Amino acid sequence: MYLHAVEKKEEKAIVPFVDLNLHPNIEEGLNAMGFENATPIQAEAIPHVLNNKDVLGIAQTGTGKTAAFLLPTMDVILDTPDNGKVKALIVVPTRELAMQIDQAAEGFGYYTGVTSLAIYGGGSGKDFARETKALKKGADIVIVTPGRMLSHLTLGYVDLTELEVLILDEADRMLDMGFHQDIMRISSHCRKGRQTLLFSATMPEKMRGLAHELLQDPVTVQLALSKPAANVKQSAYVVFEHQKDDVLVDLLKKLKVKSGIIFTSRKRTVNQVVAALRKAGLKCGKISSDLKQEEREEVMLGFRQKKIPLLVATDVVSRGIDIDSIELVVNYDVPPNEEDYVHRIGRTARAERKGEAFTLITPDDMRRFGNIEKLIERTVDKLPLPSRVGPGPDYNPNFSGGRGGGGGRGKPGGGGRGKPGGGGGYKGNNRDSGPRHQSNGGRSNQNKGRGGASSDGSSGSGGRRMKGSSNRK
Repeated sequence: MYLHAVEKKEEKAIVPFVDLNLHPNIEEGLNAMGFENATPIQAEAIPHVLNNKDVLGIAQTGTGKTAAFLLPTMDVILDTPDNGKVKALIVVPTRELAMQIDQAAEGFGYYTGVTSLAIYGGGSGKDFARETKALKKGADIVIVTPGRMLSHLTLGYVDLTELEVLILDEADRMLDMGFHQDIMRISSHCRKGRQTLLFSATMPEKMRGLAHELLQDPVTVQLALSKPAANVKQSAYVVFEHQKDDVLVDLLKKLKVKSGIIFTSRKRTVNQVVAALRKAGLKCGKISSDLKQEEREEVMLGFRQKKIPLLVATDVVSRGIDIDSIELVVNYDVPPNEEDYVHRIGRTARAERKGEAFTLITPDDMRRFGNIEKLIERTVDKLPLPSRVGPGPDYNPNFSGGRGGGGGRGKPGGGGRGKPGGGGGYKGNNRDSGPRHQSNGGRSNQNKGRGGASSDGSSGSGGRRMKGSSNRK
């Protein structure tokens, strides 16, 4: 497989959406939403998708990847007969991302009549029955999580024989979650000659392998990888494990943010953090993969509406939440790999706003955080601890963590995880210095550039404008 690389130049010319030769109804939707200029990933990827090329798109979160594949995919759909068959399948790692893309499809496609449907696990039997009915009747764009889609595919009623585009979004995340075989099984049900788009924030070796398996002579569109937005002010506290809750509470009370996320790396830690915050009188909600679907949706709605100012979450939402007004991200745990740090703090400082990101670093996390600093090519400021929590450890990015004998977890005087006097080998430090859019009926004949039903009820031109139509600019 040969990858035609499209390099990003330092000074990219501003590209208005009107220059990208999109369908007039798509342009009308963009105008209504106030979008005038394409982001770099959109400006680079959209022409190749419109040119029917397979695309490997590599760009971090917050760069506009969703529109980079949704807009040209809608254009492709508008060039095909409206026969009720699934035209585009978008596979994503989490239900939050599926809902986000579905909402984006509703906005971008408002004037097109293109229908979308989100399918994800965790729902009731009624939800599954509703999905089954919708799949049988057909929707133009179907957004799915792998496991849920396979459940429908194995029952034999999903028709992907006329699929135009298969899209994998956050593909690296899906591979990390063990979905490689599920992705390949889903791909085997798709029409052989379809176009395939693969979008990822990182490009590890296993991503190259997946691209080789799925893409045919693709164009690679790659933006600068894994660098946090310049508008994010990054800081850290170097702490012992037992100090984390007190430092977090002190920070949140001092900042008084209206919208912030606290990320943990483990589900079991979510409840611990929520209990500590609520005990301190701080209002918060929680999201992790063991919550029911309706519970997660209720919490996310409250967070979006700022009724819940603080959200405690696992990485399940680090790439699946698109809220421009988040002011603060706190890494209660240092993330398991360097790229996840970028995705987490990328939840703030969106849409050219400013934001802050804080990380709590224990001795066991120091080497990993040192690797993060190498990746982002900067040293993150280490702030002094509040006086009431006592001294913390010295920061040493070469320390790999250690477990001594005896003592409770993270308690001073014992021998556990990098605690004073124990196997961690760290002395104290005063640190004095610094509604889903889904209709299964026909489309309105008022849509410009689309063939609709005639006055006598007969269809015209297969229900869509075809390639070469004079409606294309």
